[in-house]
Amino acid sequence: MLKILEIAQQHLIIFTRYPEPGKTKTRLIPALGTVGAANLQRQMTEDTIFQVQELQKTTAISWEVRFAGGNLQLMQDWLGSDLVYHTQGDGDLGARMERSLAHAFEFGAEQVIIIGIDCPGINADILTQAFEVLKTCDLTLGPAIDGGYYLIGLCRLTPELFVNIDWGTSQVLQQSVDIAQKLKMSLGYLPPLADVDTPEDLPIWEQSLKYKNRTMR
Repeated sequence: MLKILEIAQQHLIIFTRYPEPGKTKTRLIPALGTVGAANLQRQMTEDTIFQVQELQKTTAISWEVRFAGGNLQLMQDWLGSDLVYHTQGDGDLGARMERSLAHAFEFGAEQVIIIGIDCPGINADILTQAFEVLKTCDLTLGPAIDGGYYLIGLCRLTPELFVNIDWGTSQVLQQSVDIAQKLKMSLGYLPPLADVDTPEDLPIWEQSLKYKNRTMR
């Protein structure tokens, strides 16, 4: 049974992909193999969800999982039937993000944040900070070291931020900032963090696991 989303004023959206071998984390396949890359997708998604659940302990938010690949039953079998799921739908990353934001604002959210699962540095503190920034700014961005962003948060739907962007390149952050400046939007930044996209990035994930294991003891 599909869980119906009751959207709070502060709403968070996780973008992920069903971890089917050969169809996810493909740039990591040369280092990890198809199954290893899919397992990393699985682990990073579960870690991101854990961080969001930690945020829920201190902050009144609603949240959902927007997925690509697989289907609803596979997602529920993996992550549980008590979460809220939506498919990302068609189009490039910009179109899919704009669609998810439009849905959240339409149903009453006042601050909406989107995150992916590729950045192990995302934690409850970063997410708390992101919502705090949106109390005084129109837009918040979490810069990724590779020139993209790991988080975007808005107080209103701004479709211009999601078109004419070279997604997947080192230009994404700067192009987004340029558009925001043209629209005279107030912008607050979060700390820069690193994504895990290529074999060279794998030590970032390994170091993150070591740190989290130490802090949980």
